[in-house]
Formats: sequence, structure tokens, C-alpha cells
Amino acid sequence: MTPLDFEKILLAFSAMALLGLLLSALLALAHRTLFVPVDPRIEGLVEMLPGSNCGACGNPSCQAFAEALVAETASPAQCTVVAPEEVSRIAAYLGVAAGEIDRQVARLACAGGNNVARQRAWYEGWPSCQAADQVAGGAKGCAWGCLGLGDCERSCDFAAIVMNEQGLPEVIAGNCTACGDCVDACPKDLFSLELMRHKLWVACKNLLFDEEAEAECAVACNGCGLCVKDAAPGLISMQDNLAVIDRERMELATRDAIKRCPTGAIVWIEDDEQELKGDKAKRIIRRSPLPIG
Repeated sequence: MTPLDFEKILLAFSAMALLGLLLSALLALAHRTLFVPVDPRIEGLVEMLPGSNCGACGNPSCQAFAEALVAETASPAQCTVVAPEEVSRIAAYLGVAAGEIDRQVARLACAGGNNVARQRAWYEGWPSCQAADQVAGGAKGCAWGCLGLGDCERSCDFAAIVMNEQGLPEVIAGNCTACGDCVDACPKDLFSLELMRHKLWVACKNLLFDEEAEAECAVACNGCGLCVKDAAPGLISMQDNLAVIDRERMELATRDAIKRCPTGAIVWIEDDEQELKGDKAKRIIRRSPLPIG
């Protein structure tokens, strides 16, 4: 190596070292100027929260919810996963009121288990509602009904949905956090998040009329319109042969609306989430599946 080569290497090294020092100084200045202090309470809150990142609180993660709590743009009660005593502990930690939330629960717009709703064909394939729905909409006679293969149950991280002996999902209200995963999982769009204080519910989405509807499912809404007549004016309307409740008028709801429903498709939900049918609803005795075909 010649002295000239050594000089070039030394010059390049010095330039790189100077550039490194300059960039370090700029980074230090940027850190000092742009640094945003993190509220230490956020870390404490994250430890108190369930870590399920379910989104039921309206935030994408527990970390984001903790940040919203510290920023006072959310209230502790918005977390529907933790127990009430944990909500109180979070509120005490922040020195704020726990707040109140109008609790929601997932509800299923179908009561057509295999003992009342007909299967028109066998389905053999991947045991998934999403998969079965791709095969001519599934094997069920009612094109709008629950396929019963449990995608909703598998999607729920809180054991709030179980499949009953008739192949129909049942929601355990006490476990439901209203995260909406079952809503996304159902290919028939049968699940929705409803306010628990809303007691009137149409457990059907069948759009067929009269005998045609009941031929496929004994508990289907047959479009008779008796609930419209018996309910408060404007509370229920018939849309495409299906009873539809106006949620904005739900405060007008009473049990009168279910009294004459002949199939029990419209129900009244008690505080314990038990579904009551009207006196005129046909009584379902059969427990075993209907024959296929």
C-alpha cells in the first residue's frame, strides 16, 4: 500500500466518523425535541386489562384502550370482558368514575334446529358453515337458516356460544362480550349485536310466505302480520314477508306483540335471556332430527 492509498483510506474513515457523529447529534436533538413522555399508568392499566384485544370496548387492542382511558376518552365500564370488581379497580386506579355502558349481546335470528327445519340434502365436506354455504347455499331447505356447523362457536374466544343437540348455536349471555366475532363468522348474517334491554326479537330471516315458509321450518315467520297489528303503531313492519322491528321505537315494545304469533318466530326475551313465545305459538315436542329430503 502506497502512502497515497493510506491517505485516501484515512480521509474516507475520517469522513465516515464525522458523518456518524453528525447523525448521532441530530438523533439526540430529535429525541430531545420530539420525545413524548409515556404516562406510566398505561403500563399498569395494560396489566389490569384482559389482554384479549377483542375490540368490544371500541378500541383495536387493550393497549389502545389503556391509552384512551388515560386520555379520558373512554370509561372503564367499556371493557365488557373483565368482572365488575375489576372495572371498579381500574376506575379507582385512575381516580375516575367507572361509567356506565348499555350492554350488548349477540343474538341469533334463527330458531330452526334440525328438529323443526328440513335438510334437503346431505352435506359431505369440510365441517364449516363457510364451506357449506359455497355449495348451493348449504343443504338446509330454508336458504336463510343456520347451517349448524359451528363456525360461530369456534370463533368465540369467551365460550359464549355452544351448539345444542339440534345443531343450533346458543348464546350464553353472561360470557358474551359483544366482540362481534360471531357476526363476522356467520355466512348467513344471522348474528347481530343487540342491546340487552331490548326484549322483543324476531328469531327468523325466512322470506317465504305462509305455508311455503312453514314447509321448510315449523318456527319460521310466515308473514301473517299479526304481530304488526298487536304491537304499538310503527314498532313492527312487514318487509318481504318478514317481521322487522324498528329499534328506534323499542321502548314501545310489550309482550302483546308475541301473543298471536302462530309459529313463535317473534319472542320476548326475559332478563335471564330466556325466550318466551306467545300462547298461540305451536308447541314443539320433537327433539330428534327431521328426515332428510
